[in-house]
Amino acid sequence: MAANPLRTLDSFELLKLGKASVTVGGLAAGVLIVAVALFAARLSSAGLRRLRERAAGDAASLYIVEKVLTYGLVVIGVTVGLSTMGLDLTSLAVFAGAVGVGVGLGLQGIIKDFASGVSLVFERLLAVGDFVELPNGGRGVVHEIGPRATRIRTNDSTDIIVPNSVLVNDQVINWTLRNTNRRLRVPFVAAFGSDKNKVREAVLKAAKAAPYTSPDDAVRRAQVWLVGYGESSLKFELVVWPTVEAVRRPAAIHAAYTWLIDDALRGAGIEIPYPQRDIRVRGLFGEEGEDALTSLRLEPAARRRKAKAGQAVSTSNDAAADLEREDPDEMPKPPPSAKT
Repeated sequence: MAANPLRTLDSFELLKLGKASVTVGGLAAGVLIVAVALFAARLSSAGLRRLRERAAGDAASLYIVEKVLTYGLVVIGVTVGLSTMGLDLTSLAVFAGAVGVGVGLGLQGIIKDFASGVSLVFERLLAVGDFVELPNGGRGVVHEIGPRATRIRTNDSTDIIVPNSVLVNDQVINWTLRNTNRRLRVPFVAAFGSDKNKVREAVLKAAKAAPYTSPDDAVRRAQVWLVGYGESSLKFELVVWPTVEAVRRPAAIHAAYTWLIDDALRGAGIEIPYPQRDIRVRGLFGEEGEDALTSLRLEPAARRRKAKAGQAVSTSNDAAADLEREDPDEMPKPPPSAKT
């Protein structure tokens, strides 16, 4: 009677570890199980990735499911494969512990990055789809949080590979955490003597008409602040809340508002200043002060200032209005319900 080849392979011993022995049949079955587990993990990861790309709102949650399922299938497949090979995992505990200590000392950087990646996935302070700014100034959208590193794609379509430990241990700015917009300040200048109200109205009108500006509400609204004096100009800032989509492109939105402000000032006839120098003449044809001005039939500056002293101009000061609120971050409370 012919011998069964499978039974023959199963009885052919390759390796013996203590009471456990590894046969050819067990080795083949174990390798097959591991291969199936790896294939299943890869297939499920691809399917969840496609689902995540379609469901933008649940991208972060689906990414967690994808990583947990992928890692879980691999770990289960390797464990079952080793058991099928005939290895007693409990007998390998001491040996695995010794090997783990050695590997940990030699690969502590990789292990640190892996642990940081797990922390990033579950803490969700940084998720796939967030727009982040790195400590070195690099900015982009998080596309993938891998076991060792995170891939961030900039607005110039270049990929930045960042070790996970850097994102956990260093200060990283998440511009779109909780999917909210952020306030942006765009500086600009106007010539001395410019009508502040006219500057404010022209810039605010242009900013609010832009499609990338969020509508005003009780707390978040576009404003124009006078923040200082330059050598030849008044320094202003447009304080505005762009949309969430616009926040993801900070360089472009800053350039867009700068262009918009320049058009608004030119359209309103507001002078954009050039460097200026004042020259003081102490004497003219032997005369000084008001006597020299009278000889030229010019009105002294002191007299002009005195004439304008009583002409107060009412202006809208957005910065002062902002300070009048006790807590600028406090949302307005709803009115009390009417009693029946």
